[in-house]
Amino acid sequence: MSKQARTQGPVIRRHDQVLPTTTDQRLLSSKGDGEWVHSDPWRVLRIQAEFVEGFGTLAELGPGIGVFGSARTPRRDPMYAAAVEIGRGLAQAGYATITGGGPGIMEAANKGALEAGGVSVGLGIELPFEQALNKYVSLGINFRYFFARKVMFLKYSQGFVVMPGGFGTFDEVFEALTLVQTRKVTSFPIVLFGRAFWTPLLDWLEDGVLAGEYIASADLSLLQLTDDPQEAVALATGPGPQPRPSAARQMS
Repeated sequence: MSKQARTQGPVIRRHDQVLPTTTDQRLLSSKGDGEWVHSDPWRVLRIQAEFVEGFGTLAELGPGIGVFGSARTPRRDPMYAAAVEIGRGLAQAGYATITGGGPGIMEAANKGALEAGGVSVGLGIELPFEQALNKYVSLGINFRYFFARKVMFLKYSQGFVVMPGGFGTFDEVFEALTLVQTRKVTSFPIVLFGRAFWTPLLDWLEDGVLAGEYIASADLSLLQLTDDPQEAVALATGPGPQPRPSAARQMS
C-alpha cells in the first residue's frame, strides 16, 4: 500500500487524510492535554456505557408504564394529584411507574407508586438547569444522552400515560406515535390524560394533518383520551389499539 494510504481498522485514509501517527502511538503518548476524552470516538464509549448500564439495571424490572408530563406542575395543581393516583393505580395493577425522575408530574407519579408499594423508576437526564432525581424514585439512572434515555423508556415500558406538558412531553408522544405507526413497537397504548389540554391538539391533527392526507384516519386511533386516573391506568395496561398494517403488508 502506498505512503498515501493507511488502513486504520475499518477506516481507510488516503492523500491528505492520512494522519502522521498511528492509533497506538497516540494511545501510548504521554504528551498532550485531556481534550481527547471529549472527542467523538470517546463519546461512543460513553454512549455504549449508558446503554450497558441502563439494560443491566432495568433488565429484571418487570412490566412498566411510562408517565410523562410537565416538570413545572406545582403540587397544588389537580394534575399533580391525578398523577399521584395514576402512579398508585399502576403499582396496584402490578406495574412499575417509569418517569423522567424530575419534579412536577414526574414526582407525583413516582410518589403514588412508591407509597403504594410499587417500583418507582426515574430515568434522569443531565441538563444545565435541572435538579437531581426526586425523592420518591426507588430505582434511578441518570443519563447524559437523550436518545439513550428514550430507548430505555420505550424498551421497558408497555405503554405511556401522557399528562399536560411542554416540548419534552410532546417529543415523547410523537416519537412513540411514530414507532407504533411504523410498527417498530406493537400493542403499545398511548393514553393522553386531560381532555381540555389535549383536545385542541387532536382537533388540529384531524382538521389539518388528517384533512391534508398526511396521516391516515386509523393513525388517530393510536391516541386514547381520558380525564379519569383509573381509566388511564386501565387503558395503559391494556393491549392498546392495533395499528393498521403497513402498505407493504397490504400489498403482499
